[in-house]
This record gives sequence, C-alpha cells and structure tokens, in this order.
Amino acid sequence: MTESHYPRHWVADVLASDGGVVHLRPILPSDADVLVEFHNGLSERTRYLRYFGPTPTLPPREVVRMTTVDYRHRVAILAMLGQEIVAMGLYEGLEADGKPDSAEVAFVVADNHQGRGLGPILLEHLAGIAAENGFARFEAEVLSENPTMVAVFRDAGYQVSRAFDGSTVHVEFLIDPSEALTSVRNARERASEARSIANLLRPQSIAVIGASTDSKKVGNVLLSNIISAGFTGPVFPVNGPGSGAEAAEEEPSGPTSVSRFEPSPRRRPHRQPRPAPPSVRGIRAYPSVRAIPDPVDLAVIAVPASGMDDVLADCLDKGVRTLVVVSAGFGESGEEAGWESERRLAEQARAHGMRLVGPNALGVVNNTTDIALNATLAPHIPGPGRVGFFCQSGALGIAILDAAKHRQLGLSTFVSAGNRADVSGNDVLQYWDTDESTDVVLLYLESFGNPRKFARIARRLASSKPIVAIKSGRAAMTQARASRTWEAGRDDAIAQMVLRQAGVIQVGTITELFDCGTVLAYQPLPTGPRTAIIGNSSVIAALAANTARSSGLDVVASVDLGPAVSQPDLSEAVAVAMADADVDAVIVVFVPPVAVDAADYAHGLMEAVRPADGGDVPIKPVVTTFLAVEGVPPGLSRPGPDGMPVRGSIPSYSSPERAATALARAWKYAEWRNRPAAVVPTIEGTAAEDARSFVREAMVDGARDLTAVESAYVLSRYGIEVVAFREVRTMQEASAAARELGFPVAVKATSASWVGRLDREGARLDLPDATSVLTAFTELQTLTGDDVLHVQKMAPKGLGTSITVSDNESFGSLISFGLSGRLFDALGDRGYRSVPLTELDARELVAEPQASILLEGGPVDEPTDTDALVDLILRISALVDEVPEVREVRCDPILGSADGVSVLGAWMHVGPVPTLADTGPRRLS
Repeated sequence: MTESHYPRHWVADVLASDGGVVHLRPILPSDADVLVEFHNGLSERTRYLRYFGPTPTLPPREVVRMTTVDYRHRVAILAMLGQEIVAMGLYEGLEADGKPDSAEVAFVVADNHQGRGLGPILLEHLAGIAAENGFARFEAEVLSENPTMVAVFRDAGYQVSRAFDGSTVHVEFLIDPSEALTSVRNARERASEARSIANLLRPQSIAVIGASTDSKKVGNVLLSNIISAGFTGPVFPVNGPGSGAEAAEEEPSGPTSVSRFEPSPRRRPHRQPRPAPPSVRGIRAYPSVRAIPDPVDLAVIAVPASGMDDVLADCLDKGVRTLVVVSAGFGESGEEAGWESERRLAEQARAHGMRLVGPNALGVVNNTTDIALNATLAPHIPGPGRVGFFCQSGALGIAILDAAKHRQLGLSTFVSAGNRADVSGNDVLQYWDTDESTDVVLLYLESFGNPRKFARIARRLASSKPIVAIKSGRAAMTQARASRTWEAGRDDAIAQMVLRQAGVIQVGTITELFDCGTVLAYQPLPTGPRTAIIGNSSVIAALAANTARSSGLDVVASVDLGPAVSQPDLSEAVAVAMADADVDAVIVVFVPPVAVDAADYAHGLMEAVRPADGGDVPIKPVVTTFLAVEGVPPGLSRPGPDGMPVRGSIPSYSSPERAATALARAWKYAEWRNRPAAVVPTIEGTAAEDARSFVREAMVDGARDLTAVESAYVLSRYGIEVVAFREVRTMQEASAAARELGFPVAVKATSASWVGRLDREGARLDLPDATSVLTAFTELQTLTGDDVLHVQKMAPKGLGTSITVSDNESFGSLISFGLSGRLFDALGDRGYRSVPLTELDARELVAEPQASILLEGGPVDEPTDTDALVDLILRISALVDEVPEVREVRCDPILGSADGVSVLGAWMHVGPVPTLADTGPRRLS
C-alpha cells in the first residue's frame, strides 16, 4: 500500500502512566533508518526477549518487511517522542496458518521507557485496528522467562488462555471489547490523565520563560506571583536570546494578557538582541531552559510565537513535563492564522511529550501548603481551601478568583485552560477525582471538548464530590447555530439535561456558583427536604419559605422570634430545630432593625449548631442571612491553621432567596447522589456481533441511509421488532402482502415528504380486504408519486411516541424521547440524554417532556405501559453504544398502550464514527 493510502485516523496522542505524552502513528517505509537506530539502542536483554535470540542488528530484509506493510493483514505502530521511536507494536495475520480471523501480535519498548505503560497502550490500539480490519483474536509467543509480557495481556483486561511449550508460552485472547476490558481501559486512562495534571499542579521546580525585569511586563508579573505565593521549589527565570524574551520585552501587552504571539512562523526583521539580564527580581536568570543546571518540571511561557519552536526544543531536551502558555493571539482571535498557530503549538507540545495549558490561559494555582503555587496573572487569589475551580477565560478567571477571595471561599487548586488546545476540563476532573485535597468542584464551561467523556467522568466524580457548573450553551455552538435563537435555546435545554444526567449542579451566574459552592464546601448535605426557617423578620422568613418551596424544599416550620429577639432565644430556637428528627436543614434569618452586638449572636449560633458529641461540623446543614453579609462572617467561621474557614463554618447570604436556593440545590444533589448506583444494564437477547457485521458491510461504500427493511433487521438484533410490513411496487404485490400479513392492514407512503405529515394523508388505515388495499395502493401511488409503498399489519391502538438518536455538534450522540408528531417537534417538547443510559436515566427520559402526562391515561384511556417504553429506550441505547457506526436512529411512530409498545416505522443512518476519543483505544482528544 502506498503512502497516499496511509491510515491517518490511526494517528493518536496518548498518555503514558507517568502522565507524559507519546505520539502513536502507523509505520512508513521512510522510517527504515530511525527503526534501525531504535533497534540498535535496545539492550541485549530486551532484544533477546523480543526476538528469542541476540539479534544485534536487524537484517536489511527484516527492515524492509517491518516498514513496508499493507495496513490490513500486517500493521506496525510506532510510539514516538519527537523524532525518536520509543516503542513499536505490530501484528501479522495468520491466514497462511489456516486462521483467517487471528493475528500474531508483538511489541518492544526502549529500555529507558519501560515501566511507562506503553505496552498496554500499543496493545489497545493494535486491537482496535485489528478489529477494524476484521480480526477477532490475537496470538503471541512469549519466552517463559518473560512473565512481564504475559502480564501485559492479562492486566489489559483480556481473557487470556495460555499453553506452555518448553521455553515458550503460547497466548491467545479475543480482542472484542468487553466490560472488563473497558473498565481496565478507563481506569488506566483515569490514572494517566490524573498523573499528567498532577505533573502540572504539583511541580517540584518551575521555569518562567520570558521573565522580564520590567514590572509592567507579563513575565515579571508571573515571576512575582510565583515568588510571592511562596512556591516551595526552585524558580528559574529564563530571559535570553534562546527564550524569545527579547521580543517579549519589546512588544506591548494588555492589562490581563501578554505580548501577542504571531499567528505564523514568519520571522521579524533582524534586531540586535539586547543582553540578557543576569538576574530578574534578584534571582539568577538563564539564557534558555537548556542552560538551567537543575531539573525543570513546569515551564510558564510568556514569549511570542517566533520563539516558541526553540522553547519547545529546549523544554524537550530538558525533560520538562508541562507547559502553561499565557500568551494570546491564537484561536480566540477567530482568524484562520490564529487557529493554525494554535494547532501547531499543541501538536508540537504533544510531539515533544508535554502537556499544554493554554494558550491564552490565566494560569494555574495549587494552594496546598507543600506546593504553594500561584503561576497566574491574577493579582489576588483566595486562601487555601478544599474547592477546585476550572474555567477557560483568563479575564473571567481574574474576576472569579477575586470573588472567591471576597467570599472567603478557599481553593485547593485552580486551572484556567484558555483556548484548551490540549488540557481540558475533562483532564482536570480526572485529577480532582483522585485528589484528597479537593472536596467540591466548580466549573465555568464554555463548551464540551468531548461530551461523552465528560458525562462519564462527571457522573463518577459527582458520586463522591459535588460538581457545580455554569454552562454557556451558545459558546458551545458554531457561530451560525448560535445566531439562530431557536437552536440556541434548544441546545441550552439539552445541555441542562445532559449535565443533570451526570449529577452536575447547574447554576446560571457566577454569584449562584459561589452561593452553592459555599454551602457545599462548609456544610453537610441535607438528608431530606424538610426545612425549618428561624428568624427575626416574618417578611424575610416568608421570602425564604416561598423560594424554598418553589425550589423543592418542604418547609415544615417557620419560627418568627420578633425583631428584638435576644441572643439566648435565637440560640435556643436553632438548637431545638437541630435536635428535631423531623427537620433536615435550617435557614436562619437574622437581620435586626437596629445595631446589635453581632459577635454574641454569632457565638450563640455556632454553639447552637454544634453536634452533641462536641464535633465541629453540624449534623444537618445551616445557612443564614446573618446581617446580610455575603460569604462567611468572622463570627460564623471555624478558622483552620492558616486562618481560612474550614468545614463547619456557616455561610451567609445577602438575601433569603439566595440562601434558600443554595440549600435547595444541595438537597437536589444529595437526592441524586442517594439514587441507586448508576449501572448501565446488560440487555438480554441481543446479537451485537451480527448487528455490527451487518452495519459495517452496509457502509462498505461509505455512509448511507439504511432501507426500512435493513433498519428493521438491525433493530431485531437487539430484540426490537418493527410491526410486520412488506415493501410493494405493484397492486399484485400489495394484495399478496396483505393476504400474507393478515387483515386489517395499512398502506403507507415511504418518501420523507409524506411520512408523519399531519396535513397530508400519507397512509390508509384499517383496510379490511383486498379490494380496499388495491384502492388505497392506487390512490397513494398517484398522490405521492412513490414507487415503493409499505403494506403493514395494523397494530393495537395507542398513544404515538417517538425515539431518536442523533449526532449533536455541541454535545455528541444523544437519545431523545417525545410524543410523535410535528406539532410536538415544533414545540421542542422532548427529553434528551447522552448514551449509554441506565434504567433510571431511561425512566427520567420518558417523564421529561411536558406532554408525558398523557402517558398516564385519562377517564377513558388506560395508562401506557411505561416499562415497555423504558425497555425499548434501553435497547436502542445499547445498540448505538455497542455499534457506534449507527449514527442516527428514528423510531416513529411508536404506539404505546397498556399492553405494550408497537414500533411502526424505523430509519437509520450509518457511517464512520466521528471520533474514537471515548469509544476506542485511549487517546487525547
């Protein structure tokens, strides 16, 4: 196969177990020299284990054989770091041995890269490629003295069978994805992505590239903030011709950003570089990262694009693991040159084995005392706490950090990802899932990088740590879609459903974000909705009660103590509510009309909520409007060792509505968290492999719509039967079909312009005999012009519903449910969920549309069998999850009745999977 047929969709950037990036790509004939170099660099022991002999050099014939592959029966994948091969994996079909569905697999890893998990990664990708090429099984010959290789196969989640033959072990296993394999893959992905962010947030040393002696320059601000925060490791300013800092010195910079990168690699007119200063802010400066004598983990970069190539090369040579690029002028400019510059930056960083935050990032913060990192442009950051925060916008990030500091909401870590050319919110969520210093996660989401993966990670994280998010729907869409109000509104609604499915608490403003985050950070979760309101103002208490009820809380008591309430009376009333087994949460309204000594009231309130066992954290949540203070008033704060509030502090809000809303959101999250474990059910009676093979054969010439008959067949592989029908082209065929199916029948048009139309009669129903069928056939063929019509067995009467699966450009593959008909579609009265669905997801989906109340029946009609609808939804969900080439599905109408459901029409579109980022082998999206 020529290089023009090179399978580029196999190219992938992956994370090793140590968090470093490795680039995978298929081999090319031009790789011969670098392959020989790779082989020569292997130790004698590694060559022996791989080739079962010393093999000091690769024979020329073997080099040609390994580099000239057909990308089908013989495939080789290289793991690259820069221009160096660090590992290689290959498989070769065993057709010649009478095993057409089997291939022999082998791989080898450079000695200095062993232990990084590259073997399992190569195995995953080779298995994915082999399955794509029609193979079902891998075999391998391994020396008995090489148990590590056998462990690679076993630990990857495959069901391995082994046979010993003297000095070798013969290994065989099926490569089809299994639940165990997926679980292992996700666990490895989680560990490697968390490790890569740990490399970012827990560096042992930092280089500030583009450090400046000018206090107005960004490089100087970055260095100053890192030093002022008390970073516990060494900091190395880099300011010299090799860093590009001389250009950074000369270019103007914005108030929150930095000298702009050029969008293309064009060099400026030559200028004599000014001598690099020997020190910056009293710290010795270096002309390049390469010149630093000690190791460097994190490089914070504030240089123009013209110097970026040299910086990346230096960082690779130095072994830098992560980069934070604060410079602007990339994709956020909206210009093609900016997007191209950003793409090249990300590709080069990954090719050099590094993770990248930015460009156009505000920076990162880690407040844990053993790190004390503030690598941002923000003039003020909050003190230490247990809240993690992620956002994109740098300017917004400064406002967020300032607001958190004002509220005394302590942060554990903060990441402003800027343009997200590499590191995204998904990566940081993986880190917070394993970070013992983070209890609550706050997100400002402008878009989903990988919606399917986000939902999977967020659901797992939210099961133990609350996630509060602002989702800006329009920012997730293309400019054309965002300009259409109805699409913007629909996508906002879909975003809310997808986030709710994952257990994410959704808010609309930054104020609400901190309102909710504060109660979650400092108070326990409610165990129920029963709320007592205690205060000294009946009017303010009524406002709190109204908001609480409308937000889903149950106000079981409202105690008005009067405006002149004494401190002992207030404390006693609160203590009584805290001890009441019929109260799950307490709202304290305390805004006296005249000045009082607030310290006594605060002390009394803290004592009233103290648990009987003398602990510091109340047994039920308490929120207050204490003197209308916003945040944590000094008297209601339980200070930690550093003076910042810790758990058990009582949050205060400037209005009762905000206090009640924050508490209600905490209850809704607690309710979600107390649900049964989110387990995607195993669907009985399916034939996934038959469906997969049929679909792949159907799209051999590319993406296409399946016929009604083909669609019905694929559905039948998942236990979904379309009401029996026949395609007919003549009156004779129509009459024969009706007799075969049995009367009564329906004759239906098949063209899209007639199916489902309320204003056109594209169907003739309840036809009792052959004469009426012939009449209906003639009328419809004349009316519609359709060459092919359907004759279908009449189904039991029922309420028309529809289930669809579609690719949403903002949120990925979604399954939706609603009542059938263009009227309901026009109203947008549908529920949406991301696949795969749990049973509870499916039940919530059925109940989502407002018109679902019709499923309950009425004075005449019996309730629809919603269990049958749920089962149908779960089967369709399993189909599109297990056969991702099924890109779209429409089952419409589906008649639901008390006796079950009947699918009358089905349509499918099949085609290549847009991305394998969350359905195939691990890769960075």
